[in-house]
Amino acid sequence: MSSLESTTNKRIALPVRVEPKVFFANERTFLSWLNFTVVLGGLAMGLLNFGDRIGRLSAVLFTIIAMGVMLYALYTFHWRATKIRNREAAPYDDRVGPTVLCIFMLAAVITNFWLRLGQ
Repeated sequence: MSSLESTTNKRIALPVRVEPKVFFANERTFLSWLNFTVVLGGLAMGLLNFGDRIGRLSAVLFTIIAMGVMLYALYTFHWRATKIRNREAAPYDDRVGPTVLCIFMLAAVITNFWLRLGQ
């Protein structure tokens, strides 16, 4: 065996350098999600205080969605922070969250219109 033999099956461990901007990007993303939930909660409060019976039902739907988004944002933030702290190479992009959020928001708005037209 020579010192020039093939190393195709051997993995080389290289240290992963995590720049400080990655930590701040995670926090910025978390705060952006929370900003959206505050706006959605404000919409729900307006419907709850100044709406009729259907408006109050829509407010409950929007409040539930806002609370779910808050919990999802918190979970995603901690998951990413753990991966960054451990310097793991993982896909940090979020393909599921915005899609599910849009589906829930569309369902809530369609429910609101359906109840409004059925009145």
